[in-house]
Amino acid sequence: MNTLHLALDWTPNINHIGFFVAQAKGFYEKQGISLQISDPSTDQYQLTPAKKVELGQADFALCPTESLISYQTKEEAFPLKAIAAILQEDLSAIVVRKESPIQSPKDLDGKTYASYEARYEDGIVQQMIKNDGGKGDIQVIYPEKLGIWNTVLSGKYDSTWVFMNWEGVQVKSLGAALRSFNLADYDIPYSYSPVLACSGAQIEEKAEVYRAFLKATAAGFQYAKENPEEAVKILQPLVPEHEQTIDLREALTLTAPHFSQGETWGYMDPHRVSKFLSWLREKGLEQSQISAKSLFTNELLG
Repeated sequence: MNTLHLALDWTPNINHIGFFVAQAKGFYEKQGISLQISDPSTDQYQLTPAKKVELGQADFALCPTESLISYQTKEEAFPLKAIAAILQEDLSAIVVRKESPIQSPKDLDGKTYASYEARYEDGIVQQMIKNDGGKGDIQVIYPEKLGIWNTVLSGKYDSTWVFMNWEGVQVKSLGAALRSFNLADYDIPYSYSPVLACSGAQIEEKAEVYRAFLKATAAGFQYAKENPEEAVKILQPLVPEHEQTIDLREALTLTAPHFSQGETWGYMDPHRVSKFLSWLREKGLEQSQISAKSLFTNELLG
């Protein structure tokens, strides 16, 4: 058996369901793989999933496309490379409480934003405000990552970035409501999030086992799509206690259509990645001349 370690980007949620289904149904075992799955709650996000890959503590990390760019362009560059996209559409959004006076991104000028402290995150949010006619003059706060959502729900801070297919579903069970701003509606060509990333230096040597891992993973996501009730039962006990009220069936209904849309599961469109990278450069958020092709590969899929 080949033992592999996957570092999740968050505590177990609907975006991860395919991994847990594949594990529970024996799809990895069938491919000769023993998969270990960890999430940031084990160390309170002291190390990001991508950092764990860089340090050799994990084989795979879930992270946004921005992490690929950031790791490949930092002073001591690391060849973090995506081998699959979990979702084919961006299901994230910037959100505020519905009762707040913030009606659109421009109203965030002078307000607070609870940030995950990712390299391009704050600049993207500021650009969204500018694209809506504001100044981008937002007060950025860096709370404890796993507690960010609660700071916005409680009213301590005004806004943050969430997945509408998870926190957007959870908020209903809490008797609250959100106003959301999608990046695409404000001319931001956001790329894939999350993606499954690994060390690009390892791909050639481990291509066979990585292909087997992706085959089992794709089967897990497809099974979840076709067998939602069983998939939800597999995920339910893994969800943190404070999120047990989330309607997992609704979350999966919102998410499953985006696991794949006619193409091979995990496929990443080169034009989409390139467009986002070009946009970051155009807005002065990235200065390097790395190629979009260096950020990902579809060669291990299918």
